[in-house]
Amino acid sequence: MTLDRAQGLAESARALAAGEVTSRRLVEQALARIAATQGTLNAFRIVRDEAALAEADAADRKLAAGERGPLLGVPVAVKDDTDVAGEPTAFGCPGAFPPVAEDGEAVRRLRAAGAVIVGKTNTCELGQWPFTEGPAFGDTRNPWHADHSPGGSSGGSAAAVAAGLIPAALGSDGAGSVRIPASWTHLIGIKPQRGRISTWPRGESFQGITVNGTLARTVADAALLLDAASGNHDLDPHQPPVLKASDAVGRDPGRLRIALSLKPPFTAVPARLQPEVRARILELAEKLAALGHSVEEADPPYGQIGLTFVPRATAGIAEHVRETPEPALLDRRTRDAARLGRLLGGAPLRAARRAEATLHRRIGGFFGTYDVILAPTTAAPPPRIGSMLNLGGLATDRAMIAACPYAWPWNVLGWPGINVPAGFVDGGGTSPGERGRGLGGLPVGAQLLGPANSEALLISLAAQLEAELRWHDRWPPNHVVADAPAA
Repeated sequence: MTLDRAQGLAESARALAAGEVTSRRLVEQALARIAATQGTLNAFRIVRDEAALAEADAADRKLAAGERGPLLGVPVAVKDDTDVAGEPTAFGCPGAFPPVAEDGEAVRRLRAAGAVIVGKTNTCELGQWPFTEGPAFGDTRNPWHADHSPGGSSGGSAAAVAAGLIPAALGSDGAGSVRIPASWTHLIGIKPQRGRISTWPRGESFQGITVNGTLARTVADAALLLDAASGNHDLDPHQPPVLKASDAVGRDPGRLRIALSLKPPFTAVPARLQPEVRARILELAEKLAALGHSVEEADPPYGQIGLTFVPRATAGIAEHVRETPEPALLDRRTRDAARLGRLLGGAPLRAARRAEATLHRRIGGFFGTYDVILAPTTAAPPPRIGSMLNLGGLATDRAMIAACPYAWPWNVLGWPGINVPAGFVDGGGTSPGERGRGLGGLPVGAQLLGPANSEALLISLAAQLEAELRWHDRWPPNHVVADAPAA
């Protein structure tokens, strides 16, 4: 194992259990990669150098004593909206946040599986936007093209995994915040069923629309991290049936009825699927048909689902703003969203929550005809750094919806979805023909979406595609990581 790039999650766990490498060595290498790229990619808000090495030494003692665990001694990272004992949870915000006393439930479970938490990754302010930039931490950059964003809000986790700094990372997804950066960095991003990975100490995050998810280079690694992080606090309001996600990797999904959905759900702002992205999604649909699945164009009956999203999202922002130590330092767009959330936090919020059951019945009926939906993850490739950072609130909303109109309905529903790489579109550095064949350019992705508790089916289908397309064989160019502009 070399310093250049992290081995996969499963491979790292295997090598540790076989005694081929020590946890200290893997963690030292991860910390060295983070340090070498922090001035360029800027993926981390907090790096736990001393604490991570101490945890690695403890893992090595356990391994030497014959103990084993799913991730014993493996370095991973979590997003900076997740509590790690002894560290602040700033969630992309400026200000002096105090260290928290206890791990969040997801981190507690990762530690129980043996993982070493090397740090907390960057996220935009309260996870609101599909970019990872802000005055509190600077610009997080895309390992494929450093003048572009890795997306958001789990952009730090995506950049760290895509660049090979760490094998895998946790993110969170409230409107596509795992799937969007996974799409824009050529990764697998699993948004699981609501409650699959606990968000405790918040029983519901952002009124139930936000869940924790996993980012990795392969389906197997994303499923392994999902298994390690899954589970609930006793007081969690959502506790789905137990799932062994890793068992679905390599399982034949059978011949599936797949709905190809290219029409964005209705929003007040027009959104158009860019032709190059559309072409990549159609190529993926053709591959699924070649694998024996039935694929036809059909769109779920979303209706006015957007009316139920806004009260929940803005009420969640208002809750978080109340907890920040210095609200005056927050972005004006954040403060405006919090004001709207306070206005919508009564009857409109209650109506939005009640509407979920109706949406489950109506959209759930679509799965009587189809097993899985294939949809774009985004309508556009990753934007340039800074292109949305200084916009006003309305202009930000317009730009965000134009680029990312597809992911958020599954947050309202609380159902699972997986981003899979769909190829590359024009981004510079190679000829157009080469970029279209995935030999350069900017990554884009596709969503596999299912009904409640359908992670196993989605994982088995994603793994089947991966075995054919082997997207994990491609890495970002080394020069981008080494020569990116300083954050």
